[in-house]
This record gives sequence, C-alpha cells and structure tokens, in this order.
Amino acid sequence: MAGAKAGFRRIEHDVDFCVIGGGMAGFCAAVAAARSGAKTVLMHDRPVLGGNASSECRMHICGADRHNGIKNLRETGILEEVRLENLYRNPNRSFSVWDTVLYETALREPDLTVLLNCSCLDAEMRGNAIRSVTGWQLTTETYHAVEARVFADCSGDGVLAPLTGAEFRFGREARSEHGESIAPVKADARTMGMTCLFQSRRYDSPQPFEPPPWARRFDRCEDLPYGPRGHRWWQMGYWWIELGGEHHSIHDTETLRDELLKITYGVWDHIKNRCPHRDDAGNWALEWIQFLPAKRESRRYVAEHMLTQNDIEAEGRFDDLVAYGGWSMDDHHPAGFEAVRIGAPATIFHPAPSPYGIPLRSLISRNVSNLMFAGRDAGCTHAAMSSTRVMGTGCSMGEAVGTAAAMAAARGVDPSKLLEAVGELQQALLYRDVYLPWVRQQFPALTGRARLSSNRGNPEPVRDGISRPVGDDPHCWTARPGDVIEYRFANSANVTRATLALDSGMDLNIAMSCHQPDDQLFGPPPPMPKVFELQGLTGEEWQPLVAVNRNRQRLRRFDIGRRLDGLRYVLRETWGAAESRLYAFYVE
Repeated sequence: MAGAKAGFRRIEHDVDFCVIGGGMAGFCAAVAAARSGAKTVLMHDRPVLGGNASSECRMHICGADRHNGIKNLRETGILEEVRLENLYRNPNRSFSVWDTVLYETALREPDLTVLLNCSCLDAEMRGNAIRSVTGWQLTTETYHAVEARVFADCSGDGVLAPLTGAEFRFGREARSEHGESIAPVKADARTMGMTCLFQSRRYDSPQPFEPPPWARRFDRCEDLPYGPRGHRWWQMGYWWIELGGEHHSIHDTETLRDELLKITYGVWDHIKNRCPHRDDAGNWALEWIQFLPAKRESRRYVAEHMLTQNDIEAEGRFDDLVAYGGWSMDDHHPAGFEAVRIGAPATIFHPAPSPYGIPLRSLISRNVSNLMFAGRDAGCTHAAMSSTRVMGTGCSMGEAVGTAAAMAAARGVDPSKLLEAVGELQQALLYRDVYLPWVRQQFPALTGRARLSSNRGNPEPVRDGISRPVGDDPHCWTARPGDVIEYRFANSANVTRATLALDSGMDLNIAMSCHQPDDQLFGPPPPMPKVFELQGLTGEEWQPLVAVNRNRQRLRRFDIGRRLDGLRYVLRETWGAAESRLYAFYVE
C-alpha cells in the first residue's frame, strides 16, 4: 500500500467480528457481539459514536414505538440500556454527554476495540468471502488492517459494497419488480435526501439576526414546505430542510451540504425577519448548526431476502424473524425542500403495522458469504427502507446482527448457516431483553418447576415469556413498595443466576432530543424500581442476597451461586410512581 511506503504506521488486528460504521446500528452490533464473547473491532469514521443520533447531527431516535398513537413497542436491549443510563446521567439533555454515554458503554466491553476517526478504504477478498478490511485513522496517521471471520457493514452508505463486489441497489425499484403499490412505475436512481438541522435558544432580551450574504431568501411562508403552519416550532430545526434525492447522495454530499446551509440560514432569516409571526421569535437565537448532513438513503445491499412493502404490510411474520420495525413507510420526495415549488408534499406517510418482523435473511449478503449489515443499508427495497431506515429499527437489526455474528464466528460457519439454528438465535436475543414479536422466551426448567407466589395479585405473568405489554395484556405483576414475589423450590437447588425485567415506563417518551416535548422526562422513569432486594430462603429463614440502591436499568441480572430453597424479590422504592410492574423474574 502506498501509505506504507510513505512511512505511515500499520497496525493489524485479528478478531472474530468487524463492524464498519459506529452509528446506532453499528454501535449495537459491536456491543452485542462483544458481550456474546466475540473479539470485535468497530471501525468508525467520526470522532463520536451514534451517527445521526450523535452531537454532530442531533436527530432523535425513532422506531416502532409512539408512532400513530402506538405505545409499549419501544426497542429494548442495548438501546433501552443506553437511553435509561442517559436519563440518569444527563437530565439536561446535553448531546455531548449522550456521546459520552455511548462511548463509555463501548469502552466497558473488554472484547471490543473501537477505532474512531478511522475510514474504511480497502478490502481484501478470499474467494467470495472478505478476508480483511483496511482503514485510515486520520488523527494518528495509522492504517488499521482488520482480519475477521464475519464482517458487518453498518456504515449507512454501504462502503463495503464497492470494495468487495457485494451486490447492492441504488434508487427506487419499479412497481412491477415486487408488486409494490407505492413504488414508481419505472425504476430510477432517485433516493430520499439528507437534512441539516439547527438548534435555537430563548434569551431574556431581543436577539436580532442578520443573515450571511450567501443565505437564500424566503419572503413568504408559502415559500417553505407546509406553509405558515410548518415552521412555528423552531427550537429543533426542520427535517424538511432536505436535499439530495435528485443527486448522488454519496458523491454530491459536500455540494449538497453547502446548499443546505444556505437554506437553513435563509429559513432562520425568514423566521426572524420576514414571517408574520416573527415577533414570537424575537428573543430566540441560533445556538448550533448541523454541518454534517444526516442522510436517509444511499446504497442498499442485496440480501438473501429483500424485505418489501408487501412483507411489511403482512406484518413480516417470518420463521427467521430476528428484529422488528413499526415506523410508517415515510417516503420523502426526492426533491426534498424544492418539492414545495411543484406543489408536492415533502413526504408521504404510507401506513405500516406496528410491529412488523424483519428476517435474518434480510441482514445477510446474497453473494459475499461472511458479510452482514444493519441500518439503512440493509436488504430492503426502497419502499420498505422508507420504514426500516429509522434508528430504533436500526438498533433492533444491529443487536440481531452482532449476536448472530458472534454465534457464527464461535461455530466457524457463515451467517447463513444460522438459519438452521434460528430458534437458538431468537432465544439468545430474548435473553438479552430484545423483543421479538410473536416469539416467547423459554425459561430454565428451575423457573418452570418452582412454586410462584406473591402477596398481591397474580404473579404468573413474570414467567409467561413475554416481557412487555402487548395489546391489552400487560404481561406483568404489579407491585407497590413493600410487596413481595417469590419462588419456592420442591427441593433445595443450586441457583446460579436470577434475572429481572423491571418497569422502565414502556408507555413513556425516553428519546434523546434537542427539543422539549411536553412528555419529556428529566430523570429515570417514575415507575422504575429505585431500591429493591433479592432474598434467599435456606430452611425457613430468608436471608438478604442482593440490595440495590439507585437502580436505573430495566434488565438486571445477578449471579447468585448459592444452594437455596427459594428466592424472592422485594420492591422497596420507585423513582416516584405509586406502583411498578415486574415483567419477568426467572432463575437458572
């Protein structure tokens, strides 16, 4: 390589799994694999993790939950973990602190090496498999060569596709190809565009604004998408400041960024100086401008199964379901901001069921044997991707990919071979508190044989295998401080571990956002157990085993390592609610 001749350093890594891209999907994939025992490298071309959700872009994480009035479908697992930690650590919603929460979560994993500021620029093949990838770390002038058993491209732009010959699609399929009613009649290279947001702040005194001379000028509200009603909330900026769908959404990014900044400053100029309601914004000033555009669509890999509009509308009830979505098919007009000139809507929300399943086959390359993917470059048609592209769904896919990759590497097989053991993969995901619609968690025999009782209500839902509300069934035992639920064993048993799925307020909004919706939390969810105990029964005496104070996590797992006649959970205090739900309690 030319860099080696120039005297730059080269560091080689030999691992089980390599992830390209440290956005939310790649972050979840890398952490999941490392926690599953796989030696993992995460190569990311930015200084912070999180991608569109990071401090560089500040987009809130959308998913299956809280869309079209649907609640209780929030993605659990790693995403839930970092969101809950962020509520505790970051009540003032600083995006830099959120960056740190993601960074620390990755840093705590001994089997995970994170390469920040490192851009993947080369790949070496061995037949139809990837042997290694090489990245350039700008800050250290170092080439990092990573050899791995399994690779995942979570870069969004699908950077490994042109480097490996992996099949991919770019643009919109013709309606006839998959029988998708929302697809265009003819295939084209158009995509959804990219956005530059802004963030503003209210002050106690008037804040005049003079636009830069290169800003665009919008004299009338009707010059902006959605007219007068579309720009009355100006703290966060606007998703419809969007361009790129009529251009190349990778190669033209820098030029499009320049145009987006012109529009962004022009919109703020309209709000401050030209809008009939400009007096309402008199004390507001710009605090932050997004210089790294947040992308929606570029390359999409061709997978063993391409998820389609019809799959989504049929609820995706696949045998190899490993992830789920629920956002509508939110298909942005390729013209983006400029669609207002032709009288077209900036987006059309085509209905989608929530939840719908995503199969493992849509996360595995069709022609590169050890390549997986998650996020907006996953194996979906343009129509399906208009729903799956949101970050909550990307996290669901990412955790599935990381868990599957670790399993494949440990068995020495290609990821597609896991289709023969998909039940084991599903149970591994459920064990990590990942929700899979229509799949029940199988609990250890010790849990099923034990006698379960409580001082209040019906305790049985804690071992029914569904750890969240579904429809009208809460699937929980409801407790107040002081209440007890316990297992008693027919004979004393060796208890190695106890697991709890606690109440994190599944119906609440815990998303990180730079605006302040009315339902935003500024601390742990009120029904979350703050103080609780686990007690063990020996003979007829209950003894304290675990005492937890200031808990802020939903999934809690405790090593017990004792021979016991019983085990009980005692709720002592919540973070403010009168009651708290217990969704799962099992022993092994």
